Amino acid sequence: MFTARKYIPSILKTLLIVGFGYFFWLMLKITLEYVPLDPNVSFLMIKQTEVQNRPEYLYFFYTHVYTSIFVLLSGFLAILRKDFGIKKFHRNIGKIYIFLILILAAPSGIYMGLFANGGILSKLSFVILGSLWWLTTYKAYQAARQKRFQEHKQWMWRSFALTLSALTLRIWKVIIVYLFHPNPMDVYQIIAWLGWIPNILLIEYLITKKHI
Repeated sequence: MFTARKYIPSILKTLLIVGFGYFFWLMLKITLEYVPLDPNVSFLMIKQTEVQNRPEYLYFFYTHVYTSIFVLLSGFLAILRKDFGIKKFHRNIGKIYIFLILILAAPSGIYMGLFANGGILSKLSFVILGSLWWLTTYKAYQAARQKRFQEHKQWMWRSFALTLSALTLRIWKVIIVYLFHPNPMDVYQIIAWLGWIPNILLIEYLITKKHI
């Protein structure tokens, strides 16, 4: 049991490294669909009510989309806890991750959650997700400032688990649509919760068992 416990963090990191490159590439492709700015492509095609009636919606949308790809990358590099031969790399990449979430990605995500497809259940989930994303990231920042580094590490894992919801909700969507062919609005309601709850439960389990 001790040996298994000892190697679980390494196994988790290895799985993240193997899978992250592929899924990051997919997310990058999605982000590049919105370059150059065009309110009539991809996801925005089904959000024309907000695009036309709420001038601020596009600002929040582009802020969220453009920053989230950098949040994914910086968060992944911070979680690895390596400097790669660059002085204070981990510290500085962590600062970028925290700044992007607290100032840009999480607030814009909460705003977008208010207009999520799938009705009140989806909206509630995305607003909770955005709020927890901001809170866990702030707690990670606070713990680092107070030099409580074990707590900082645990809060960063919680934050990154929520960051990964951008990937996991899309994975769940593919699985659910392939297996069950539900109504599109039902899909939104389901993946809105499945995208992040299993992630945070897994991290809480690993923290409780002292694997992180």
